[in-house]
Amino acid sequence: MKVTITGKNIELTKGIKDAVEERLSKLDKYFNKNTEASVTLSVEKGNQKIEVTIPMKGHVIRAEQITGDMYASIESVTDIIEGQLNRYRKKIIDRQQSDSTVLFAQDYLEDEQSEEDSIKIVRSKKFDMKPMYPEDACLEMELLGHDFFMFRNAETDEINVVYKRKAGTYGLIEPEF
Repeated sequence: MKVTITGKNIELTKGIKDAVEERLSKLDKYFNKNTEASVTLSVEKGNQKIEVTIPMKGHVIRAEQITGDMYASIESVTDIIEGQLNRYRKKIIDRQQSDSTVLFAQDYLEDEQSEEDSIKIVRSKKFDMKPMYPEDACLEMELLGHDFFMFRNAETDEINVVYKRKAGTYGLIEPEF
């Protein structure tokens, strides 16, 4: 993990920098080597304050701590971050386990059904596909309140699909021939 340390109203001594880097190095097991952590140390009205921000993929880990001693602040802020990371990891594990349980139950129910009932199309829809750009297709999808939208790409004249991703961004599916 790459650590950037800045100071406000405080002289950053080698001892303070070493203490920050040593404590944050204990969090290396959670991150890859390219992860950048931003640490701001400051003194406000006699209180020693530390703020740590670690951007992750689709998530930001942030913690701040104010105490009378900078070294105590450094220790407690790393404990807070480690607790956040453990909660985040448990959340991901719980989500994966609940998804697999649902899939298992769904597979079990599908096995119970007969072969002829396995795929059943209950609705069919036809519509005119006017050419549009992917950005316009995303706007159209949002207006309709859908998670995906099929359209004819104005640039390539091919059928494409835009879809909403979990992080609130959009994806584009283009055919390859």
